[in-house]
Amino acid sequence: MTHPRILIVLTSHDQLGDTGDKTGFWLEEFAAPYYVFRDAGAEVTLASVAGGQPPVDPKSSLPEWQTDETRRFEADADAQRALAQTTPLADIDAGGFDAIFFPGGHGPMWDFPGNEILAHLIEAFDEEAKPIGAVCHGPAALVTAKKADGTPLVSGKRVTGFTNGEEDAVGLSSVVPFLLEDRLRELGATIENGEDFTVNIVTDGNLVTGQNPQSSAAGAAGILALINAV
Repeated sequence: MTHPRILIVLTSHDQLGDTGDKTGFWLEEFAAPYYVFRDAGAEVTLASVAGGQPPVDPKSSLPEWQTDETRRFEADADAQRALAQTTPLADIDAGGFDAIFFPGGHGPMWDFPGNEILAHLIEAFDEEAKPIGAVCHGPAALVTAKKADGTPLVSGKRVTGFTNGEEDAVGLSSVVPFLLEDRLRELGATIENGEDFTVNIVTDGNLVTGQNPQSSAAGAAGILALINAV
């Protein structure tokens, strides 16, 4: 496939529970996959739950969390313009894309689960065996989606995501609405975690999941590998 069409879906939620702090998507988890896809010649479309400018977790813009990819984004006026004009999720048709990818950040923990529009979109990709990728808290997008037989999409799948240990390490286990690792396990997934805050990617069929921010670029590469294998 010469120019695969990849959809990146971002959170629109900016409140970190009842803490009074802001959240959103984690900048590196967007920037790294975005450039992995773009540099491979993919056509990338950005969407978010509500459309428009999705919230960036302010902590992810701090100097200590910057990477080559986030610095590249900060100097990329075209990418910033595209991010400010994301398409509302309700206006997206799965038929226009070859793969879908969900960056994390804590925002997705609130507005991805229970979102029926999002669940149906994921189900449409899965029914055609199109690659579905998610990193860190991005797999929260998967918890509402179901297979054609009505069972959870992740049931029987090998997956990873932000671990209980990592959530404890950032001090937010009591803030998030649920622990992602626990929820995925409750839905019948087989959890395959690596060491906290190290690169860990799990591919099972058309599903690619990454454990944490460190896994963002590798997760995007996993999506490209599935696309190129078709």
